[in-house]
Parts: sequence; structure tokens; C-alpha cells
Amino acid sequence: MAGLKRFSILLLIVLTIIPMVSGQSSRNNDREMTVEESYLQEAVEMMIIRETSRSDSLDQKLLALNYIGEAIDRGNTGDEVRQALEYLAMEGLMIQGRENGRLVNNFPIARREAAKYLGQLGTVEAKDTLINICRYENEPMVLQEAIKSLGDIGNNDNERTVAAIVWIVNRYNSLNPDNLMALSAVDAIAKLAEKNGIKDPGAAQLLIKIADGPYIRPVQDKAKYVLGELRKANAKSQQNEQNQNNQR
Repeated sequence: MAGLKRFSILLLIVLTIIPMVSGQSSRNNDREMTVEESYLQEAVEMMIIRETSRSDSLDQKLLALNYIGEAIDRGNTGDEVRQALEYLAMEGLMIQGRENGRLVNNFPIARREAAKYLGQLGTVEAKDTLINICRYENEPMVLQEAIKSLGDIGNNDNERTVAAIVWIVNRYNSLNPDNLMALSAVDAIAKLAEKNGIKDPGAAQLLIKIADGPYIRPVQDKAKYVLGELRKANAKSQQNEQNQNNQR
């Protein structure tokens, strides 16, 4: 009931402010918005995102995620967007709401979408949240998206990203192998290796497990191909290092 009341107040505020912005825009079609108008429009959007992301309704959360996607497309990767995504990604895991002992805010679909947009956000903080998803998440579809996003971001400082991917896929490899998760891991490792190189031997060990494991042939073949590329890159790196030593 409190959530409904809060959303009604929000809607009233929005309906009051939007005509002001729209009226200003319609009177000034021949010029760009002023800084003040742009700031007001963004402030309203962030307020809507903040409130809808914390709604009790899955539909409202998905609406918030849609707004977040549009904001990111416009280049808005600020703290408020990141905080909303972190909340949505962790809700039901580290952020739990219970009624009579029953978890009532477990929305894997919203967490999956949040993981996708964290990859588009592309910041170090987004990477850290995705690693936390790998640590606490139990839904394969969310983990698959988180692994994919980690590869898209491409940050592998101190091998933490590769270690998180290896850990979660090994966990499922032992209990319930998942083709889509394994494929996401192979693709992510390939992207991370291309951007940074990979020193963690766990990555090669994981690729071998996938290539020889209970997965469909295309997934196995992709793992074999990426493993071969890692070996070539490693051999090239060693040769370059040896050449540099010889020149000293």
C-alpha cells in the first residue's frame, strides 16, 4: 500500500513537471534546450528511474530498466544510473525483502536485464557488481548475462574477472552443465584475452573442460578454437619477451 501511495505521488509530480518542460520545448523548436531545461529533464528521468526501480512490481522494475537503457544510449553513465542498476542486480540476493519468512522481491528477469545494462555501462564499478552477481546468483540465465557483460567490459585487473568466470562455470560444470553459460564464458575469455591477455591458468583449464565436457559440439568447438588462440598468443608473448632479453 505504501509503495502504491509513493508511486501515486511520483506520478502527480511527473504530470506536473513534464508539461512545463514540453511547453518550453514546443515554444523553442528552433533552438536546442538550455542547460537548465536539460538538467530538469534529466532530473525528472532519474527520479522516475529511482522510484520505479524500487517499486514492488516487476513491471515497474522492467520499465525502469527500459528507461536506464535509453539513458545509457544517450551517454548517461552517471552514479544514479549505476546505483539503480546495482540495486536491481542485487535485489533478491544481497537485498532481500521478506513477508512471513518468504522472499518476496526475487525477480531474476530484472536481474538479468540489469546485468546486461551493467555491461553497457562499462565502468569499473559495473564490473565489480557483475563479479558479485557471479558470487551470489543462482539463476543460470542471470549468470550467463553477467559473464557476457564481463567480457564486453573487458577489465581483468589482477585476474579477478577471469577468476570469477572460471569459478562460476566450474561450479555448474560439476552440478548441472549449461551450454549457454559455457558459451558465454568462452566468448568472454576470448574478449578478455584480446584486450588484456590472460595469465590465470584457470582460463585454459576451463576451456579444456568445456572442450571435453558434456556440451553440444558447437560449444566444444568454440572452446577448442579459443584455447588454440590462447596458446598462440602465449607463445608469441614468450618469444617477444625472449627477444627483448636478448637485446639487453
